[in-house]
Amino acid sequence: MALLLNVSLSSKLPTFPIPKPHLSFPKPHLDSSLFHNTNSATPQGNGINFDHLHLSVTRGSFVALLSASLFFVDPALAFKGGGPYGAEVTRGQDLTGKDFSGKSLIKQDFKTSILRQANFKGANLLGASFFDADLTGADLSDADLRGADFSLANVTKANLSNANLEGALATGNTSFRGSIITGADFTDVPLREDQREYLCKVADGVNPTTGNATRETLLCN
Repeated sequence: MALLLNVSLSSKLPTFPIPKPHLSFPKPHLDSSLFHNTNSATPQGNGINFDHLHLSVTRGSFVALLSASLFFVDPALAFKGGGPYGAEVTRGQDLTGKDFSGKSLIKQDFKTSILRQANFKGANLLGASFFDADLTGADLSDADLRGADFSLANVTKANLSNANLEGALATGNTSFRGSIITGADFTDVPLREDQREYLCKVADGVNPTTGNATRETLLCN
């Protein structure tokens, strides 16, 4: 009787499923708004996400700095020449009226510069480059211009008296119109025939350094 009661009572007791333990770990998630959404709302800061905004500004500043370092170069490093003035920029500059008198400017780079009324009196310009430069009215008297490059240069109305231009280049449209060439030495200067004819009309004097007559150096008849 006791056994039947026990079985009867057991069959009436409710049964509950035993829950299985479940472990779940959140997957790492990188919020893309850190890089793209700088205006996402947060409970703080009146709707402005300052953490995201700070990161965006910092990243933008870095990109700007990197771009500047790639595309901009100190011009003083790009156009150095010889001589004590070589540390400064003389290429592609407006140097109108600049005083270079008596200076040592060996192989100095004056390419494409504006040198109107510049003073080069007595300067050492051995091998200097005046390629495509504007030397209108410049004073080049008594200057050492051996091997200098005057290709395409405008040397009109310049003072070349007693200058030594041995071996200088004067190719292209180089013009010496209106220049003073008394005592200048043009030995081995490759002049256009029209320029040679013009200079022969005004040539006179003897170069005090080389002892050569200007007309002879120009191969005048």
